[in-house]
Formats: sequence, structure tokens, C-alpha cells
Amino acid sequence: MVATKKIFAIVLAGGEGKRLMPLTADRAKPAVPFAGQYRLIDFALSNLINSGFTQIVVLTQYKSHSLDRHVSQTWRLSGLLNAYVASVPAQQRLGKRWFSGSADAILQSLNLIRDEKPDIVVVVGADHVYRMDFRDMVQAHIDSGHGATVAAIRQPIELSDQFGVIQLDPEDPTKIAEFLEKPINAEGLADAPHEVLASMGNYVFNTDALIDAVTRDGERTDSNHDMGGDIVPDFVARGDAGVYDLKNNTVPGSTDRDRYYWRDVGTIDSFFEAHQDLISTLPIFNLYNSEWPIFSQQLNSPPAKFVRDAKGNLGQTIDSIVSLGSLISGAHIERSVLGAWSKIESGASVTDSVLFDRVIVGPDAVVKRAILDKEVIVEDGAAIGVNHDRDRARGFTVTDSGLTVVGKGVRVPR
Repeated sequence: MVATKKIFAIVLAGGEGKRLMPLTADRAKPAVPFAGQYRLIDFALSNLINSGFTQIVVLTQYKSHSLDRHVSQTWRLSGLLNAYVASVPAQQRLGKRWFSGSADAILQSLNLIRDEKPDIVVVVGADHVYRMDFRDMVQAHIDSGHGATVAAIRQPIELSDQFGVIQLDPEDPTKIAEFLEKPINAEGLADAPHEVLASMGNYVFNTDALIDAVTRDGERTDSNHDMGGDIVPDFVARGDAGVYDLKNNTVPGSTDRDRYYWRDVGTIDSFFEAHQDLISTLPIFNLYNSEWPIFSQQLNSPPAKFVRDAKGNLGQTIDSIVSLGSLISGAHIERSVLGAWSKIESGASVTDSVLFDRVIVGPDAVVKRAILDKEVIVEDGAAIGVNHDRDRARGFTVTDSGLTVVGKGVRVPR
């Protein structure tokens, strides 16, 4: 059983996150703030910790300072029990080069695996929003006898060109017959022709099988040294790859509405939509599941405060999340997520927006369908997301769907 196996977890957190620019201009993608008080990496780490896995390394590379700081300040486990979450930067152990892909990151970090001598290695990404009990997946992996198991979630077949899609062996539905990268004409599942199985970017390996696979991959000149693009297809070609369907996973405290939630927040639009998923009365991703908490740094901050302005005018906060330390004074907040120490002043309006920490929105300013990075100051009467041509002229990013993104520390004049 799982309890008799030694588990070691690796979190791949070196991603640059180009599609999330400018939010990743000054930080690694897994360090991007999410849902007011979290970082994206908190979801992967919380799932591992809640699953009982307490020997975890986080492999970092790109602009990793804020990520390293967050991990060291937040994720402190008991050294007495040899429990840890350790941030490990690229060390150039195999020559004067950085990680050239996720598989190469593991190849260059095999010393970490050899030091712990685990039976099984769990490898997960650091930039997805979901809940998952990895104990179930590890047990399914052990029972299957395969060297590798890929976690998969059911997605509409029309979205197959956005994911790595798993085709099942018709004689053994737990075995991967083919792994297709963003196929245009994918086949639907036998029990659900309108759905496909999409890779979640989470894997379980027998330790010796993983070491062998990344070592052989490191010798190839035609490889991109990617876990999903190269290592998994290698296991598939050798008939040694299994699949774990998330529908078989049960997370304590989950409901039918949020049980199978998983979101790749790799683009500005998907990042924004994931926030919108949080704020409905019955959210499809529930932050308030106390049986499977999402952990993060606990800020030394006062509660959020909602007051009339100096003239006695009332504000409104509707269908929104407001983080600690925030002060809302006679302003209108709707369908928005506000980070810690936000300050929204008299007559201001913030709708359909995501604000990171310490954003100030001045009196009578308007913020509409926008994402504001840390310490943005919107001056009195200024507008963001109202005139897209003007937003672009001021150097702001505007997506095709009409989202305006303002980078860290920018002051927005009237």
C-alpha cells in the first residue's frame, strides 16, 4: 500500500510564463499572486501536503527570487521529522548550462532523488489551480504495475487542440496507447464520445524508471527534454505508461460542483476566468473547503474594512473577494478580487477586475475588466479598461477579449 512506499515529490517551478506577461515580467509564473492572498504554487504544494507527502523539492530557474522567498517564508515543515519543502535553483551540475526543459531539470537534479532513495517520485507542475488527493493516484500507479502514470482530466473534445490528449488502449482502459500533443482530430472516449482525456501535467514514476528515462533523454540531440513532450511518449512507446482519470479521485470536503475543477492559468484570459470562478455564491472552485485547505503565507494584517466616505456616502461590495488589510471607503466593488492592503477611495468603481497587493484606486476612478499588478496607483478620476485605444497608447497590455493589464508599480494618471 501507499503507506509502505517512500514518496518523494518534485514541483517543476522554473517556467517563464511568457503568455502571462506583464505579470511575469518580474517574477516566475508559479509566484504570480492568485485569489488575493495566494501564489499559484500554493495549490500544488497544498495538494501534496494534504496528501501526506512531506519531502518536497521545488525546482526553480526563471526570475526565482520572489518564488524562493515565498517558499522559504511560508512552507516550513518539521526538520525533526525530516519533512521539508526546499527550493532548489538550477545548479549546473552537468556543465555550464541551465535547465533546457522540465526533463532536463530532473536530470540535473538526480542527486536529490539519490539522496532520499524513494520508491516512487511524484512530479507536478506549479501553475495549475485544482484540488487533488495524490494518495489515490499513487495507489492506482502501484496497482497498475506501470513505470509511469499520467494524471488526466476529462475535457470537451472541441478543446482537444489546447492540451496533450491521451488515447486509451481499447483492451486496457488504464493504459495509454498514444499521447497526442494538441491534436486537431482527437477521438472521444468510449464512455463519453464528446470528451477527451487531457494531461494535467502531474505524473507518478517508479524511481528507477524515471532515472532511466531522463538519463536516456539527456543523451538525445533530437529531444526538447520535456516531461510531457518527450518522457511520457517514451514510456508510451515502451507500453509502460498508465493513466489516472481524475474522476476517480475523491478530495475530502469536495462537492459535485467543484470536485473535478482544474484550470491551466497559462494565459491572461484563463487567469482572469479562474478568478471569476471563485466569486459566485456557489463557486466551481471553493476556497472555503476546510477539509482540504489551500495553505499560504499568513500576513500580519488587520481585517478588511468597509466604511462610508467623508461625506457619509455608502459603498457597495458585491460578489467579490477582499483580502486582509484592505480599506474600501464609499466605493463600488463588483465581481472582483482584491489583494491585501488594497485601498479603494470615495466614488471609485472596480468591476470585473483582479487587483494584486497594495493597489490604490483614487476617488472617482474607474477600473473595468482589468488586472492590476502590485502597487499600481490609479489617480483620482483616472480610467482603466474603459478606452482600450488609450490603454494601449499608455503601454498597457490589452488582450483580444478586452482585458487590460497594468504592470507592477505603474502610476496611472487621469
